[in-house]
Amino acid sequence: MRVSTLTWVAGVGLAALLAQAAVASDEKPAAKEKSPEFTKAYLDDVKNQKAGETLWQDQCRHCHGASAYPGKAPKLKPYRYKPGFVFDRISNGFKKMPAWNEVYSKEERMALVAFILSEDFSP
Repeated sequence: MRVSTLTWVAGVGLAALLAQAAVASDEKPAAKEKSPEFTKAYLDDVKNQKAGETLWQDQCRHCHGASAYPGKAPKLKPYRYKPGFVFDRISNGFKKMPAWNEVYSKEERMALVAFILSEDFSP
């Protein structure tokens, strides 16, 4: 009797889990946030670069910084990147990199782009 009770409980739990998954699969995925326009003046503004550097030091360097190599994340090559590309990767993530659009404001993510593309940036 005990085995059949456990089987019944497991079956009910599985059914509930499958029902929840079915409901979740009907939800539309969140749309990607469109990259803002980055002007040369914005990217060259030291205030924006410093704000981005602070965020970089607090969070990003742990995976992308010099002390993180080799291993945690690919080494960044900012000389090859356009601002919209960097903003998209920060905002929406890529492969194992998490999306930061719900952690950092749009302004903070823009400041990160300014820092990463600045002459002072060195991963």
